[in-house]
Amino acid sequence: MSRGTDRGTDLGTERGAPPAGHVAAGRVPLAVVVVDRNGLVSHWSRGARRLFGAPKEEAIGRPALDLLPVSGALPENDALPAFDGYTADDGLGPDLESSLDGRLSYPAAGRARLSVPERDRVDVLWWAYPLVGPGTERLLVLAADADGLRPDEAGPDTDLERIAPAFALHTDFPGADELARRLPEILPSMSVGEGARIVAQVLELGYPILEFSQNDRVPVTPDWGVPRRAERRARRERAARALAQGLPLPADSADEVEDLEYAAVRERLEFLTEVSGRIGTSLDLARTITEVSRAVVPRFTDVAGTYLREQVVAGEGFPDGVPDTTTMWHRVALEHTDEPGRWDDVVPVGEAMPFPAHTPFFQCMTSGQPVLVPRISEQMGHAIAAQFEKRDIRPLITGRSMLVVPLKARDVVLGFMILLRHPERVEFNDMDRVTGAELAARAGLVLDNARMYTYQESVAETLQDSMLPHIPPRMAGCDIATRYLPGTLLGRIGGDWFDSVKLPGARTALVVGDVMGHGLNSAAMMGQLRTAVQTMAALDLPPEQLLRNLDDLAQRLGDGYLATCLYAVYDPVAGELHLANAGHIPPVLVRAGNGRSELLDLPTGAPIGVGGVPFESVRVRVEPGDRLVMCTDGLVEMRGEDIGVGLATLCESAAHPAASMDDACDTIIRALNTRGGRKDDVALLMARLNGIAPDKVAEWRLGLDPAEVRRARAAVREQLHDWGLSRQADQAELLVGELVTNAVRHSHGRPVVLRLVYGETLLCEVDDDDHDLPTLLSAGPDDERGRGLRVVSALAREWGTSRRGAGKTVWFELTLPRR
Repeated sequence: MSRGTDRGTDLGTERGAPPAGHVAAGRVPLAVVVVDRNGLVSHWSRGARRLFGAPKEEAIGRPALDLLPVSGALPENDALPAFDGYTADDGLGPDLESSLDGRLSYPAAGRARLSVPERDRVDVLWWAYPLVGPGTERLLVLAADADGLRPDEAGPDTDLERIAPAFALHTDFPGADELARRLPEILPSMSVGEGARIVAQVLELGYPILEFSQNDRVPVTPDWGVPRRAERRARRERAARALAQGLPLPADSADEVEDLEYAAVRERLEFLTEVSGRIGTSLDLARTITEVSRAVVPRFTDVAGTYLREQVVAGEGFPDGVPDTTTMWHRVALEHTDEPGRWDDVVPVGEAMPFPAHTPFFQCMTSGQPVLVPRISEQMGHAIAAQFEKRDIRPLITGRSMLVVPLKARDVVLGFMILLRHPERVEFNDMDRVTGAELAARAGLVLDNARMYTYQESVAETLQDSMLPHIPPRMAGCDIATRYLPGTLLGRIGGDWFDSVKLPGARTALVVGDVMGHGLNSAAMMGQLRTAVQTMAALDLPPEQLLRNLDDLAQRLGDGYLATCLYAVYDPVAGELHLANAGHIPPVLVRAGNGRSELLDLPTGAPIGVGGVPFESVRVRVEPGDRLVMCTDGLVEMRGEDIGVGLATLCESAAHPAASMDDACDTIIRALNTRGGRKDDVALLMARLNGIAPDKVAEWRLGLDPAEVRRARAAVREQLHDWGLSRQADQAELLVGELVTNAVRHSHGRPVVLRLVYGETLLCEVDDDDHDLPTLLSAGPDDERGRGLRVVSALAREWGTSRRGAGKTVWFELTLPRR
């Protein structure tokens, strides 16, 4: 790109650069303008005068928006008058953002049509760079005449209406060093240090490029008017044509052969460097596949089809063994330059198929080497098309040049790419084969990284899902809904968990915990603590004693085991919550009567694993319809924000009316998860405390006389008749007789207590003062004892035993007909 200077000299013209309108794409004369902190022009090059029609004397000191089509590049855009000589076509480049003092923080680019005095309307491309530093300069504007790009020089398929300016960020390009060296020459009023500062910022923010389509990006490189550049290029072209046609080299071109070969190698190295920078920007397997396919079309090939082995697509780990004719290959991507839809019906993405041994694809996948087919003959086209059943692929492939390259990692073929060129395009050659092999090697490594990450994500997700319980939506006297959100750091695995445990007396234990840290170690500790909580909860330990035992266990497991835990026991008959806290955030209780929510005031306690700290419990009265919300701190805690803000938001969102428990959970998640910045995983448990009405509970105290067994059976039959459960009376009467008989036989002095609870199931409990838990025995034909629990185990939906403070409880449940 040649530029005029304030010294009255045009670098390009002085050194013999071709006139405007005859420059190759990517080497464009530019106008250079500098804008100060007040939005006024402080530098106006001769190139700017030629492009915009205003002399330097009139431009210096005027508002930039009166002269330049830089809409959106200046924060004062709304306040200053618009330049009436242009209409903006499109603005490209990064989204504009303003820094704290109102200056532009990112480069901007755009395109505009200008009415220039003494000229027709001009199509202008512009790039605006924000400048920072001690100087007064705040914006550097480069502009070019898009009409100077002739279609025959920009490319035979170039559509001028599709040309747009853009930036290539943080990427080296041929001529960058020259630009850094020569750019200060067009800023003559600045010192060397100021010029170097501006150049460094331009190269850091991104050099200008012309974007012809989503696939074609041509850098705007310096055109300093090197003498005989056009002559040297013409000699190279004549030599290339002679070599391609097998003719003798022209006399004046023989010395260009070495330069031609060097240029070809350099071009391929530049291509590989560019492709390497465009692929692997993400560890997402699908996105990586798309990047690999789009990187080679259309610069290297016209059609690129990517196939991967079934194990790779399924995320099942590294595929074993050499592929054979039974190996299934999934078509995961297809990029082409043909008209839209031409390939979609014949070779749709997502199809899986094997390849027979006679195809070049099988040769590539088994040898691990590229396979070059200069032209696909009709015979080969017919053989390949035979794999596609009723779809005729021959018109799409016959006559085209084909290169099949393997996608390998650690000497294992993960897949391959089929590259096709149009019949009108030059065939693939040996140098292309080498280039394709290197391209595939780099793409294979990127795909393998994405594959391993996908596999590890799948393993972590499976492990996390296996550790989280599948809680039934209904327990005795309460409805439960849960949510788990994985953290955004260190994969999808963490140490947050929730659980519910069925307890005797129609009670339910509700627990939420959070292991400190992330990753597999935290998940493993979470699994151990959750199992321990389930075991101790089944023993019906008081909440404070359960946390005490859990703390002792964590200390035995190791010094680094720390966790918070909130444990609550809901008694739907008594209408009571019994809670204990170990360093966890408090729960929220939403009252059904007035709809208000409150944080329960609990003794905080120390985290599990600290050791030597007592735990306390509290009892809270609840009414039917109240809701208990328990969560981990990842939901309410945000970096840089007081946790009180999150807790207040939790209370507010929990009190919001909802049609269902799931809707209520989603409301909380939306309210707290949309604030941004969440990195920790989240566990949320909500329980609606429905309670059990007193008329659904029946209780009897029985003496230690064996005759009381008959009384117990009669009372159960009568009560079930009153509840409308006569069909369950025979079965319940039989099982109650077995349990009461055992209780009367083993009790020491305290009366036996029989209780029935009519809820989602029919629960029967028998309490006595004997601490020895009954066990299931294998009774022989002659044994007088041991058959009672066998009968209970065979006929009951569930049964169990647990120790109580003064003895033990044996219980069973019967399934009730749907109401």
